[in-house]
Amino acid sequence: MDTTPFTGPTGPTGPTGPTRRRVLGTALALGVAAPLGLASTARADAPAPSGGTPNRLTPNRLTLPEPTGPHRVGTVELHLRDTSRPDPVAGAGRFRELMASVWYPARRTEDFPLAPWLADGPMQAFLQDVGFPLPLSLAPLTSGHLGAPVHRSGRRLPVVLYAHGAHSHRGDHTVIVQELASHGYVVITADLPHDAFTQFPGGPVLTPGTDPTADTGVRAYIPDFRFLLDCVEELAAGRNPDADGRELPEGLLGALDPQRIGMFGWSKGGSVTAQTTVVDRRIRAGLSLDGPMIPTITTDLDRPFLMMTAAWPRTPGSDAETFWTHLRGWRLNVQADGAVHNSYGDNMTLIPQAGKLLGMTEQQIQQQVGTLAPERGIAVQQAYPLAFFDRHLRHRRGPLLDGPSAQFPEVEYLP
Repeated sequence: MDTTPFTGPTGPTGPTGPTRRRVLGTALALGVAAPLGLASTARADAPAPSGGTPNRLTPNRLTLPEPTGPHRVGTVELHLRDTSRPDPVAGAGRFRELMASVWYPARRTEDFPLAPWLADGPMQAFLQDVGFPLPLSLAPLTSGHLGAPVHRSGRRLPVVLYAHGAHSHRGDHTVIVQELASHGYVVITADLPHDAFTQFPGGPVLTPGTDPTADTGVRAYIPDFRFLLDCVEELAAGRNPDADGRELPEGLLGALDPQRIGMFGWSKGGSVTAQTTVVDRRIRAGLSLDGPMIPTITTDLDRPFLMMTAAWPRTPGSDAETFWTHLRGWRLNVQADGAVHNSYGDNMTLIPQAGKLLGMTEQQIQQQVGTLAPERGIAVQQAYPLAFFDRHLRHRRGPLLDGPSAQFPEVEYLP
């Protein structure tokens, strides 16, 4: 149950893509909210069985699929402050600030608790915003262990940045994020300032649209991700960029490879990814998950780019098609049959689970996530981003990106 898009019978709506309110608002309009009162009330921090990690299989709790890589996953939160950029929206004398999470392969995870998909405060604000009476006890846990030590094997780890969709949060594509981390990547996700459900240490919960004077257009976030690239370089050099100086997991400092950085994003975040990749050569490869590619990009890009489209295809005259014509390096556009905007991301697994708890019919669930089977949608989004970044950041050339695959017959390779 992600927080951004809805694709109706006639396609997406809104200036930067559809909004999260319509996803859950549609479910409510279908009259399916009442059964939530019957859901389990077990807390996310329920005691672990036999002294192990917290129970991810609490009855009725929504769950995320486990990553498939050889490594366990660790994660840590960062509070970042860009002292080169004042933020008048935040108040006089305030600087631009970001909440981010770092995901990475972990050496060991015993005694390190699992991270929530979204912290209680922002999660509660999100649920209130969309008018969805889901108990916090049903919120999913991730596969990331908070503060676990980093797995180091000698060489520095490639890095991938992630940009979320409009009116969302940095956890909305955790399936892909933890999949990459389990295969040896460091993935850094960030909440888009003034357009995310987020909370700074010791501060109030912030929600999208709190201040209507804030610029939340795509280009407003290019400097944020360029600053995040600076933070990657800080971590690589052994310096802690956390504004509060909080202790980082063992082995994280010096573990990142600033010469192997990629970026991906979904919906609005796909557009942010494209714009940032164009202007900053530190990003060696970019991937858009159904981004509308607005505002129009007319600058040539000579680095690899993968487009995974659904609701925002490359129709003649579209911004996506214009961007495609300016790709001068390796490029590929794939699209899964039956996929809609929500098919790429955690929506693909969380909405069907929530729908069953709410008493939604299969047809109603498909209105939200498309006719692509959820397990196939998850397999697609775990496989293709990994294959893309493996090829272009690690020079590991597998066959998946070369053409139609018998393993994924539902994926079309568009010319």
